[in-house]
Amino acid sequence: MIAPSSTYTIYLATAPVDFRKGMDGLANYVMNNFKLDPFSGAFFVFRSKGRDKIKVLMWDGTGLVLIYKRVEGPGFVWPKLADGTMTLTKAQFEALFEGIDWRRVVSANYRRPHAA
Repeated sequence: MIAPSSTYTIYLATAPVDFRKGMDGLANYVMNNFKLDPFSGAFFVFRSKGRDKIKVLMWDGTGLVLIYKRVEGPGFVWPKLADGTMTLTKAQFEALFEGIDWRRVVSANYRRPHAA
Protein backbone atom coordinates (compact mmCIF):
# COMPACT_ATOMS: atom_id res chain seq x y z
CA MET A 1 0.00 0.00 0.00
CA ILE A 2 1.30 3.40 -0.95
CA ALA A 3 0.43 5.80 1.85
CA PRO A 4 1.12 9.50 1.37
CA SER A 5 1.75 11.61 4.42
CA SER A 6 -1.00 13.96 5.46
CA THR A 7 1.05 16.90 4.16
CA TYR A 8 0.70 15.85 0.51
CA THR A 9 -2.11 17.15 -1.65
CA ILE A 10 -3.96 14.38 -3.46
CA TYR A 11 -5.76 15.32 -6.68
CA LEU A 12 -8.33 13.04 -8.25
CA ALA A 13 -8.97 13.45 -11.98
CA THR A 14 -12.74 13.14 -12.30
CA ALA A 15 -12.79 12.10 -15.96
CA PRO A 16 -11.12 8.91 -17.25
CA VAL A 17 -7.82 9.22 -19.12
CA ASP A 18 -6.24 7.22 -21.92
CA PHE A 19 -4.43 4.46 -20.04
CA ARG A 20 -1.82 4.12 -22.76
CA LYS A 21 -0.24 7.27 -21.27
CA GLY A 22 2.88 6.72 -19.24
CA MET A 23 4.63 8.99 -16.76
CA ASP A 24 5.48 11.74 -19.22
CA GLY A 25 2.06 11.67 -20.86
CA LEU A 26 0.28 11.94 -17.51
CA ALA A 27 2.64 14.70 -16.34
CA ASN A 28 1.85 16.60 -19.54
CA TYR A 29 -1.88 15.96 -18.96
CA VAL A 30 -1.60 17.46 -15.46
CA MET A 31 0.16 20.58 -16.78
CA ASN A 32 -2.14 21.16 -19.76
CA ASN A 33 -5.53 20.10 -18.40
CA PHE A 34 -5.33 21.01 -14.72
CA LYS A 35 -2.77 23.84 -14.87
CA LEU A 36 -0.93 22.18 -11.94
CA ASP A 37 2.72 21.29 -11.45
CA PRO A 38 3.26 17.50 -11.65
CA PHE A 39 6.67 18.00 -9.97
CA SER A 40 5.21 19.59 -6.84
CA GLY A 41 5.16 16.36 -4.82
CA ALA A 42 1.37 16.10 -5.00
CA PHE A 43 -0.33 12.81 -5.86
CA PHE A 44 -2.40 12.72 -9.07
CA VAL A 45 -4.90 9.86 -9.33
CA PHE A 46 -6.38 8.79 -12.68
CA ARG A 47 -8.86 6.09 -13.66
CA SER A 48 -9.50 4.06 -16.77
CA LYS A 49 -12.78 4.09 -18.66
CA GLY A 50 -13.63 0.67 -17.25
CA ARG A 51 -13.28 1.84 -13.59
CA ASP A 52 -11.18 -1.25 -12.79
CA LYS A 53 -7.75 0.42 -13.04
CA ILE A 54 -6.10 3.45 -11.47
CA LYS A 55 -2.77 5.15 -11.99
CA VAL A 56 -1.15 7.38 -9.40
CA LEU A 57 1.55 9.81 -10.50
CA MET A 58 3.83 11.66 -8.09
CA TRP A 59 7.25 13.27 -7.91
CA ASP A 60 9.36 11.98 -5.01
CA GLY A 61 12.10 14.59 -5.30
CA THR A 62 14.38 12.48 -7.50
CA GLY A 63 12.02 11.26 -10.22
CA LEU A 64 8.48 10.55 -11.29
CA VAL A 65 6.78 7.55 -9.70
CA LEU A 66 3.89 5.77 -11.41
CA ILE A 67 1.71 3.32 -9.50
CA TYR A 68 -0.73 1.13 -11.42
CA LYS A 69 -3.44 -0.94 -9.77
CA ARG A 70 -6.21 -3.16 -11.14
CA VAL A 71 -9.02 -4.48 -8.96
CA GLU A 72 -11.38 -7.36 -9.54
CA GLY A 73 -15.14 -6.97 -9.25
CA PRO A 74 -17.17 -3.82 -9.83
CA GLY A 75 -14.13 -1.51 -9.83
CA PHE A 76 -13.15 1.68 -8.07
CA VAL A 77 -15.78 4.09 -6.76
CA TRP A 78 -15.45 7.37 -8.62
CA PRO A 79 -17.29 10.71 -8.58
CA LYS A 80 -19.64 11.66 -11.39
CA LEU A 81 -17.81 12.30 -14.64
CA ALA A 82 -16.77 15.91 -15.12
CA ASP A 83 -13.73 17.76 -16.33
CA GLY A 84 -11.22 18.80 -13.73
CA THR A 85 -9.97 17.58 -10.42
CA MET A 86 -10.99 17.32 -6.82
CA THR A 87 -8.86 16.81 -3.73
CA LEU A 88 -8.92 13.84 -1.40
CA THR A 89 -7.81 13.42 2.18
CA LYS A 90 -5.24 10.78 3.05
CA ALA A 91 -7.97 8.55 4.53
CA GLN A 92 -10.12 8.91 1.39
CA PHE A 93 -7.15 8.06 -0.83
CA GLU A 94 -6.35 4.96 1.23
CA ALA A 95 -9.98 3.81 0.97
CA LEU A 96 -10.02 4.43 -2.79
CA PHE A 97 -6.75 2.54 -3.25
CA GLU A 98 -8.21 -0.44 -1.37
CA GLY A 99 -11.37 -0.39 -3.51
CA ILE A 100 -13.59 0.87 -0.68
CA ASP A 101 -16.23 3.56 -1.19
CA TRP A 102 -14.10 6.55 -0.18
CA ARG A 103 -17.11 8.92 -0.23
CA ARG A 104 -18.18 7.48 3.13
CA VAL A 105 -14.88 8.37 4.78
CA VAL A 106 -15.17 11.49 6.89
CA SER A 107 -12.61 12.93 9.21
CA ALA A 108 -13.52 13.45 12.81
CA ASN A 109 -13.57 17.05 13.90
CA TYR A 110 -11.53 17.07 17.07
CA ARG A 111 -11.73 20.15 19.19
CA ARG A 112 -8.67 21.53 20.84
CA PRO A 113 -8.70 20.87 24.60
CA HIS A 114 -9.32 23.89 26.83
CA ALA A 115 -6.94 22.69 29.52
CA ALA A 116 -4.44 19.93 29.98
